[in-house]
Amino acid sequence: MSRTAIVDWARGVYEDLDFTAARQWLADHPGRHACGYLPVYAPREVIHAAGMLPVGIHGSGDIEIIRGDAFYQSYICHLPRSVVELAQSGRLDMLSAVLFPSTCDVIRNLSGMWQILFPQMYVRYLDLPQVADPQMGAEFWRRELDVVRRELGRVAGIEVTDERLRASVALYNEVRGVIRGLYALRGAKPWQVPTEELYLLMRAGEVVGPEKFLEMARAYAAAAESDDQRVRDRTRVIITGSFCEQPPLGLIKTIERAGCYIVDDDFLAGNRFLTGDVPLDGDPLSALAEGLVRGAVKTSVLYEPDPEGKRNLMKNRVAAAKADGVIFAAASFCDPALLDRPMLREGAEKAGIPCIAFKFAENSGQFQQFREQAGTFSDSIKLWGDA
Repeated sequence: MSRTAIVDWARGVYEDLDFTAARQWLADHPGRHACGYLPVYAPREVIHAAGMLPVGIHGSGDIEIIRGDAFYQSYICHLPRSVVELAQSGRLDMLSAVLFPSTCDVIRNLSGMWQILFPQMYVRYLDLPQVADPQMGAEFWRRELDVVRRELGRVAGIEVTDERLRASVALYNEVRGVIRGLYALRGAKPWQVPTEELYLLMRAGEVVGPEKFLEMARAYAAAAESDDQRVRDRTRVIITGSFCEQPPLGLIKTIERAGCYIVDDDFLAGNRFLTGDVPLDGDPLSALAEGLVRGAVKTSVLYEPDPEGKRNLMKNRVAAAKADGVIFAAASFCDPALLDRPMLREGAEKAGIPCIAFKFAENSGQFQQFREQAGTFSDSIKLWGDA
């Protein structure tokens, strides 16, 4: 399959607000179920081991919000409004369960609303471990995973055995490995892997089965490796702060077309939340718990016990990505991102790293101001970056 065909397929899945790919999977697997999950992280291995299709719910900026505005105040981010709108319009009625990770108070409240609005669905709020003691955190998260395993098994009518879990962990280790490879290629040769294309592929992977994603991602990686693109004079930047509500695709395109190569980001952070493979020996739930507590990415939705950890985070990420600067791009009213931003930016500027910051909403439709900011930022680094 050609690179263009893969990207067109991914774009079609991304733009389809009726979740046709998930519905087709259910039609192809009679008697099976689908389980939705909100950002940022959910244990897809457990969902898959229950014979269910994991479906990422990321809202949408392309639907008119009518019913969703009745549930949230004007000073709340756009994501929950669009998620409620998707659900109230029947676009998520193929789901049998929904998991709500502990991203922020808004998602916590959304889980309660969901229980009231859709009592026929299984709903669980996932308390991610937020403790300084890794052993205590791993024990807590293992117990949470065990509850999810048993309850999803009841919904699906399948006993989620250790053998099923190990098989799902092995499959998602493959997924993580392919994703790491794609992001490494993008970091080394961003002209070969435009972030717009990579993002579309990752969004499609949130809706289709992991086997289908692996097929398309491997085909894309092979095509990108062999496709000789022209290197352009662009600035290498990191985008951070967009781990929950996702930026509109037009914003990603605008930043790259304004003279920037995006070489690292936290879009769809759940895809890379576990930084390494999960061991297949021993108790699979303990392995998953240890993988989260000891190997999760550094993000605003997890407690950081070291006060200097966040101040040094951007310096370390810039060094790893060989970036020239940082763009702090957070959704409007995103408490975790905006509360962390001053500390992160202080650390970056102390290390002499150029930075800019702005806010967006998933329904942003005008990108000229972002283009001007990103373009000026890129030009200033080229002109005075070594001054």
